[in-house]
Amino acid sequence: MVDARPMQIGELAERTGLSIRTLRHYDEIGLLRPSARSEGGFRLYTADDESRLLLIRRMKPLGYSLEQMGELLAVVDGLSASPADPVLTARLADIRDEAQRRREDLRRQLAAADEFVSQLEAR
Repeated sequence: MVDARPMQIGELAERTGLSIRTLRHYDEIGLLRPSARSEGGFRLYTADDESRLLLIRRMKPLGYSLEQMGELLAVVDGLSASPADPVLTARLADIRDEAQRRREDLRRQLAAADEFVSQLEAR
C-alpha cells in the first residue's frame, strides 16, 4: 500500500538522499515545487513529487544542468497532458538518445578508472 500522506521537506530529503538545502533550491528555481503548504507554511510533498525528484536525481550523474532537467520535466509534464503530441514525443526521444550517449561515456570512464585501479594494485 502506498503512503498517501504528504511529507514535509525533511522526510522527502531523507527518503531521496538529497539535502533540504537542495530541495529548497529546486523550489526556488521552479524545478520541484511542493504540492501544498501546511497551515504553518511548511512545504508538503506527495508521492508524485518524490517520483519527480527521483527522476531529477537520476539525471545528475549524467551531467545534466538544472536548465536541461527543467526542459525534460516540461516534456514529461506535456506528455502527461497530451500523450500523443508528436513534438513532445520526438523531443523525449532526443533526450533519451542523449541520455544513452552520456551513459556510454560514463561506462567508458568507469572502465578507464577500473584499469587505473588495477594498475595501482599491481604495483
